[in-house]
Amino acid sequence: MKIIKTLALLLILGLSLLIIGMNTWGALTLGSITPSTAPKLDAGANKVVMIFGATGSVGDGLLKAAVEDAEVEKIYVITRRSSPRIDAGVATGKVDMRLHEDFTDYSDLADILGEVNTVMWGLGTTSIGMDEDTYTRIHVDFPVAFVNAWLAARRAGPMSFHYVTGMGTDAEGDQQWARDKGGAERKVAELAAGSGLRTFGYRSGFVRPSSEQASTMHYLLEALSRPGGLAITADDLGGSMLEISARTTELANGTLIDNADSIAYAKAYRERKGQ
Repeated sequence: MKIIKTLALLLILGLSLLIIGMNTWGALTLGSITPSTAPKLDAGANKVVMIFGATGSVGDGLLKAAVEDAEVEKIYVITRRSSPRIDAGVATGKVDMRLHEDFTDYSDLADILGEVNTVMWGLGTTSIGMDEDTYTRIHVDFPVAFVNAWLAARRAGPMSFHYVTGMGTDAEGDQQWARDKGGAERKVAELAAGSGLRTFGYRSGFVRPSSEQASTMHYLLEALSRPGGLAITADDLGGSMLEISARTTELANGTLIDNADSIAYAKAYRERKGQ
C-alpha cells in the first residue's frame, strides 16, 4: 500500500512538473506577433467564408464563429456529412452545405469558388495508426489542390486561407507529420505569392471545443494549459482568423500564427465586436 501511495505521489509530481515546464516554455517562447491597435479593416474581407472540417471539434468552433459574425453574409461548408450546427446554419439560410467526396478535385465547386473571400481549413486527422501516404494525402495534397483550384477561379483580394496545422509543425522536423504540415504551409504560400491571396498556418496548442461540445476534461485541460498561452477555444480560433482576414494589410502571406498570437487576435476581435 505504501509503495502504491509513493508511486501515485511520484506520478502526480511528475505530471505537475511537466505542466509547469510546458507553461513556462509557452510563456517564454510564444507570442511573437502584436496586433496593431489602429488596424486598417476591410468590412468585406469576410463577406463569403468557406469552411472545411466543420464536423470536427475544431471546425465546429470555426463554423460557430463565422455564423455569429454579422459581417459574414454567406458560409459554404464543404463536407462529407452534416452536423447539428451545420443543419442549424442551413435552416437560417446563412450556411450552404456542399457534400463533397474527393478533396483533390474541386471541379464541382466551380460555381462558388470565385465568390469566396476567406477559407478556414480545419480538415485533418491524427497521425497515430495512419500510414504515411494517407496522412500526406490528407494534410498536403488536399489543401494544395484546393488552393490551386481557388486561384484558378479567383485572384482578386481580399482572400485569405487559414490552415490549422498545430503546435510542433516544422518543415524541417524529425517527425513525418510535422514535415508534411510544414511543407504544406510553404507550398500554399508559394502558390499564393503574387496573387490576391494571403495564407496563414495556425500552429495551435490545445484547442478546446465549443461550449456545446466541450466536456469536463476539455475544460480541465484548458485550465492547465492556459497560463502558458497553450490553449484556445475553437470559436476564439475562428475569431482570430476572421480578425486577421479583416486586417488585409497587417500580416504578409505565409505568416505562421502560434497559439499566443491567435489568442491576441481573438482578443482584438472580441473587443472590436464588443463581446
